[in-house]
Amino acid sequence: MMRSLRGRLFAGLTAIILLTGAVGGTLAYRWAYSEAIEMQDSVLIQIASFALSASIRESRPVTGVDTESEVAVVELGAAPRGPAEDRRLWGLKDGLHNAVYQGQPARVLVRTRPDDSRFAVMQRTEIRTEIAGDMALRTLLPIAALVPCLLLVTALVIARSFRPMLRLADDLDARRADDVSALKATGAPSDLQPFLGSINALLERMRGMMDQQRRFIADASHELRTPITALSLQAENLASLEMPAETRERLDVLRSGMQRSRHLLEQLLALARQDAVSPAAGEVTELDRIAKGVVADLLPEAAARNIDLGFTMVETVAVNGDQLSLISVLRNLVENAVKFTPEGGSVDLGIYREAGMAVIQIEDSGTGIAPRDLNRIGEPFFRGSQPSGDGAGLGLSIVKRIVDRCGGSIQFENVTGAERTGLRVIVRLPAVNG
Repeated sequence: MMRSLRGRLFAGLTAIILLTGAVGGTLAYRWAYSEAIEMQDSVLIQIASFALSASIRESRPVTGVDTESEVAVVELGAAPRGPAEDRRLWGLKDGLHNAVYQGQPARVLVRTRPDDSRFAVMQRTEIRTEIAGDMALRTLLPIAALVPCLLLVTALVIARSFRPMLRLADDLDARRADDVSALKATGAPSDLQPFLGSINALLERMRGMMDQQRRFIADASHELRTPITALSLQAENLASLEMPAETRERLDVLRSGMQRSRHLLEQLLALARQDAVSPAAGEVTELDRIAKGVVADLLPEAAARNIDLGFTMVETVAVNGDQLSLISVLRNLVENAVKFTPEGGSVDLGIYREAGMAVIQIEDSGTGIAPRDLNRIGEPFFRGSQPSGDGAGLGLSIVKRIVDRCGGSIQFENVTGAERTGLRVIVRLPAVNG
């Protein structure tokens, strides 16, 4: 499985550090072990130099010369004497030898005094090996402590080196879907400059394609609106004439189709305008005031179907945003709520401030939306798995574009309970401090 670049880099450097530490530790251990053995030979030579001027006449080993190293001095006399082991030692030439004494391997230094008496300075091989091993092991402690420190420093350096890439990823994640502005290359590492250049070139091509698509929608909508308007006028003129019932029925179908087409074109134009124009900077709109206006406009339509349309809460709150765009948001949402609420139902609005945000809450008593469709609400031309009415599926898409451009969020959730069902829409926009 492909691992991340940081993971592969850290794994490679870790392997190099561990391998270098193992090789260096092995060489350091062998060198320290050899030096410890030579040092113990030097101890035997120093003790022998002292014993040259001090005759020790006991035939048994004299221990306690160096209790930690367990070095012993044995007098061998001027001629072979005593046990067979002493006689074997007496027969050795002056110098360092590996021998067996009292059944144990030992390092032996034999020397002869001016009076021809001889002696041996010895140390058991087991003790020498233990001392040399302990000394060599101590030399490994700095290396053993250094390896984890190097691994920690390596991890920190790698994390710091990849920080510009993480910031770039965060920048891309935080962008809106329609934000194709160029990435900032100032201050970025030279290694990232070609990568940033390629991404910016791709974003430039995407921006050109999106602009071309927007122009096509706007131009097509403008071109189609004129003939449809003319056809609508002709249909209205025909409606005033006397005609058979069957012909009038077909004319009504034609007029209804042209009305839907005109509504679709208006929404396409509105969508194109929202894609091309950013909200006016610094324009403050009183949300409660425009909400009251939208409700007043839609009251006749709601009353005709015996729908209770009104407010549950209205607080004075203002937001930064174009007034016409925010009116479009409220009108689309309230119209949808009224449209999908059955006769005798209710549509409740709430305008209030919460945690520094202006909140628009619209709740109807309809059937709600299928759970599988909730995440797709707001996609262009999406009307749900059970569409009804003559909408084209663009109204909520326009609402979502406007809310996104104002720096807000929109949430759709079904109302479930024993006494009420329906859909709740919650829009949050940054409130102006007042």
